Amino acid sequence: MTGGVFITGTDTAVGKTTVACALLRRYAAAGLRAIGMKPVTSGGGEDNGDLVALAAAGNVDAPLSARCPYAFGEAIAPHLAARAAGVAIDLHRIRESYEELSVRADRIVVEGAGGALAPLGERIDMLDIARVLALPVLMVVGVRLGCLNHALLTSLAIRARGLELAGWIANSIDPAMACQDENVAALERRLSAPRLASIGWGHAHAPKWSAIGASLNFSRQDDPC
Repeated sequence: MTGGVFITGTDTAVGKTTVACALLRRYAAAGLRAIGMKPVTSGGGEDNGDLVALAAAGNVDAPLSARCPYAFGEAIAPHLAARAAGVAIDLHRIRESYEELSVRADRIVVEGAGGALAPLGERIDMLDIARVLALPVLMVVGVRLGCLNHALLTSLAIRARGLELAGWIANSIDPAMACQDENVAALERRLSAPRLASIGWGHAHAPKWSAIGASLNFSRQDDPC
């Protein structure tokens, strides 16, 4: 059975794509068929940088329509980009695309856009993708001033949606931030899920995984719908 994981973050530009690509390369190195999926992007359309990076990190070929059902040109919030394009984002279409990829791959790394609650429409948001795909969630924490509140609120949102927070990754994105280690330690005491890895400043392409190993060989959960 294809294993999948949904990667979200405490904000935009906190390293979700870095983590997704690292996972894909790790799976591919282990001999697994691995592919990245970003169901919704805004900015660059089909040439979006995240899509290019995910495709390069995986080892499975699939049409863009399956890897990214909704690729918008304007670099604005996804629901606004969809509105401007006259499109309604459909969770069922995203699920169908995921199922298409599951025929080709052993592991699917699904990356969200923006933060966990970034709107996709009037009544749906980014976590609804994880819900409809029935995937555990990996949270990337951008370690900078305010990260404690952002990470704890994101964790609460994930649990409130009935989703599993499988783990989190601390990504140092502000080298000038004081007391980084103390902030990470505070999150370790407060978050219910384990810290699986840390990425130091300047190591965007070589994260130092602390315990991720084979533990992220996620299996598909039962559909909670």
